[in-house]
Amino acid sequence: MNGLERFLRTDPRDAGCAGTRRWLHVYVEALLAGDEPELRHPGIAAHLRDCPPCAQERDGLIAAVTR
Repeated sequence: MNGLERFLRTDPRDAGCAGTRRWLHVYVEALLAGDEPELRHPGIAAHLRDCPPCAQERDGLIAAVTR
């Protein structure tokens, strides 16, 4: 899939990089607490599915908090 096709298939709820980074700590805290943050923050969940750099930040934050 090329960049244009990926853009056209973007979930309309996607919070974008800036919105995701702004609330990523809240999303990760809920995730680590056993909650389902994708239900409360569907825009962040949608973005994390489609943005490898932001998903990598999520994984890094999880690793930092759980060490």
